[in-house]
Amino acid sequence: MGEWREEWREANRANWDERVSIHVSGEFYDVASFKEGQERLQPFEIDEVGDVTGKDLLHLQCHFGIDTLSWARRGARVTGLDFSAPAVEAARGLASDMGLEATFVHSDVYEAVGATGGLSFDIVYTGRGAIIWLPDIGRWAEVVADLLKPGGFLYLTEFHPFTEVFGDEDLSVEYDYFQDENPRVWDEPGTYADFDAETSHNLTYEWNHTLGGVVSAVTSAGLDVELLHEYDYTMSPRWPMLEKSGFDTYRLPEGTPRIPLMYSLRARKPTQ
Repeated sequence: MGEWREEWREANRANWDERVSIHVSGEFYDVASFKEGQERLQPFEIDEVGDVTGKDLLHLQCHFGIDTLSWARRGARVTGLDFSAPAVEAARGLASDMGLEATFVHSDVYEAVGATGGLSFDIVYTGRGAIIWLPDIGRWAEVVADLLKPGGFLYLTEFHPFTEVFGDEDLSVEYDYFQDENPRVWDEPGTYADFDAETSHNLTYEWNHTLGGVVSAVTSAGLDVELLHEYDYTMSPRWPMLEKSGFDTYRLPEGTPRIPLMYSLRARKPTQ
């Protein structure tokens, strides 16, 4: 199992390493507009996380730092962590360009406690498209709990795992909702940010963590769930029939039955 897991991680890392430059320079992330002050956090995130002024915030699986730096602009003392060295390098460059104080750490998420020097945080944040890359959600939750100060909280916002049962063309059910320990294996060129991009590292391994699985992992790690919200819109044109309804929001057409497309969860570490 250990050898297989290293193979999974290295394939995923190679995939992400290759895509950093595509994402930094592409229209999808539109770095220039972000630098000019465009807000990238969703309104519900800002509301549910609350005032971060002076708070120590750790962003796990931060990619090249746009969401991390979004929290820095709101007054948090931020640390971003990612297993891709090119992503961390790009994040440091972006922070420097914007004159923002931020620390970026190159580490696997499961080794985050040691990689951050044993520091503890008021908020551990993780954004959309992150936890599908993790084979063991229970161990992830334990790492999060170890990273939090007493009274601090995890804030997770993710694409709803229910959406993973559908194919890419329409809402026909093609895949299992429930996941065993074996990963889902994909071999697809391009990237969600540029479907036509030329890429060579196309093999990835992913795990669909059910909503029940995530909540159970968090509570088993000793965190108290304070909110769990589901949303009927998403942030990318996942299916052709989705209609753009805002800067980065997409919804099913009017009259279509609504389904959960994203969710958010906040869970706090007890003070004693």
